[in-house]
Amino acid sequence: MSEGENRPSEGSPQAGVVTVSDVQELIRRKEEIEAQIKANYEVLESQKGVGMNEPLVDCEDYPRSDVDLYQVRTARHNIACLQNDHKAIMKQVEEALHQLHARDKEKQARDMAEAHKEAMSRSLGQSEGLSQPQAFAKVNSVSPGSPASTAGLQVDDEIVEFGSVNTQNFQSLHNVGSVVQHSEGKPLNVTVIRRGEKHQLRLVPTRWAGKGLLGISTYSSSEITDDVPWGTVVGKHLPLPWTWVWLGISSF
Repeated sequence: MSEGENRPSEGSPQAGVVTVSDVQELIRRKEEIEAQIKANYEVLESQKGVGMNEPLVDCEDYPRSDVDLYQVRTARHNIACLQNDHKAIMKQVEEALHQLHARDKEKQARDMAEAHKEAMSRSLGQSEGLSQPQAFAKVNSVSPGSPASTAGLQVDDEIVEFGSVNTQNFQSLHNVGSVVQHSEGKPLNVTVIRRGEKHQLRLVPTRWAGKGLLGISTYSSSEITDDVPWGTVVGKHLPLPWTWVWLGISSF
């Protein structure tokens, strides 16, 4: 066997991106070299167990006649070459495994980061959903061509803010009516919850072809009052069991 016959080939996997199959091939070659080293040691053992360092001459410096000198020298040469090959390929295996493990760690880190981001996003979405203010009125109908329609209000929108009126200070429909009456021709910021999402609208109470200044009807959870003037219909419900009672308010 010539020197370097089993040495790793040029362009080994360590030069590029290492795959699992590359590592398996390196391990196969390593085991092949180890088997050849063992076979050559068996040759030495068969020659009186001369090993790698036993002298091949007798006490008078004559070549020994009790061993096959050619076989011994060839086996020793092969073992020396194969041990160098084994050292080189073991280094390649170590580096390849290091690359694989590093990539696995990077992938695990990316996966964990993505999972954490997704969990945080889901948690944030749930928190936002839980933190949304309670609506004090719900849109029942919107008249086509009305200021409410122009502003983008839709049926089933839940109103959480209407100008200066919000969930915290809302007491009755008089609050909303007062804001509308004092805001004719002036833009009002209206916040609604629509299918779980918050929307900001700009509503301008204005005289139009229909009744009132807005052109909508809503459900409201405020207390019932009997002294609200007639206008566009606004709905209100009593405590459980819910009973819908229709009231009027000129502002609407």
